Amino acid sequence: MSAPDGSPVGAERSIGQLFASATTEMSALVHDEIALAKAQLKQDVKKGAVSGGAFSAALMVLVFSLPMLSFALAYGIRTWSHWNMAICFLLSFAANVLVAAVLALIGTVFAKKAKKGKGPQKVAASVKESAGVLQNAKPHPRQVTPGDRVPEAIEAVARSSS
Repeated sequence: MSAPDGSPVGAERSIGQLFASATTEMSALVHDEIALAKAQLKQDVKKGAVSGGAFSAALMVLVFSLPMLSFALAYGIRTWSHWNMAICFLLSFAANVLVAAVLALIGTVFAKKAKKGKGPQKVAASVKESAGVLQNAKPHPRQVTPGDRVPEAIEAVARSSS
């Protein structure tokens, strides 16, 4: 098993290697968050497109079918009931409005689903969670060996220059 930079796990790595590994992992995390946001927004757009299609279908049904359907239905009612022709045309129109209302209701349901899409909110919560974890991360304590001790003169210079 090896670390992302190819060095064996458990081996001592330099600060540069650790920094490079952390930078690579942070970059991968940001890219994954962006990909997640794109996928969730794509789902929300698809729901919105279905809603727009349903509304368009409702309008098309109302516009294109009213004349033909109204005449056919009115003459059918007249043949069946022998009522006045005006009443037959009113009943025909009411039936067409009912069909358009059902299609508009379907469009409204899909529009509400698209509006309730939680894509960006989920991504923002995930990013906040990742940031919270990274803020609370602490380095592992290392035991200081005699070889790690810096001469006091170098340590004094380091303190005075900072």
